[in-house]
Amino acid sequence: MKVILKEDVNALGAMGSIVDVANGYGRNFLIPRNLAVEANPKNIKQFEHQKSIILAKANKIKQSAEGVAEKLSRMTVSIEAKAGEEDKLFGSVTSKDIAKLISSQGIEVDKRKIVLEEPIKRIGTHEISVKLHHDVSAIVKVEVTRADQEEIVPQEEPAGEQEPESENKDEATSSTESVEEEEV
Repeated sequence: MKVILKEDVNALGAMGSIVDVANGYGRNFLIPRNLAVEANPKNIKQFEHQKSIILAKANKIKQSAEGVAEKLSRMTVSIEAKAGEEDKLFGSVTSKDIAKLISSQGIEVDKRKIVLEEPIKRIGTHEISVKLHHDVSAIVKVEVTRADQEEIVPQEEPAGEQEPESENKDEATSSTESVEEEEV
């Protein structure tokens, strides 16, 4: 099935291109989500007419992404996390955490656009790539710092407050002896 893409689709093509896809993928995924239209003669003619509009829209999206990329590349976000010895984190910093930090500074970024090969598991400064457009990406500096941790020291109970075990045993045996005498 040939379709005309209305939006950029990963691993398939850019907006405005005519691509050949499996029938089910086209009918059940691309067309219902308004990512593509079927490439019949009527739609191809209409597409040629709207091609300049689509190219202008694509250019506007790219310029917007470049503006956001410029802001992001100047940005440094920091997060506090609990860490153990050798600066290893308890848990990790994920793309979801980074997206929340960036959005708290006024720029909305989808967590799926943040490229992490693996989650951050060490304290320090890390450079993270954010892919805003297929031609535009930005590098954000993420600074992971150690959260203030108080060491919890287990407290021992004072020896004077504990009940002696021998008294409890004597009471328990005397009550069981009286029950045995009554049964006989």
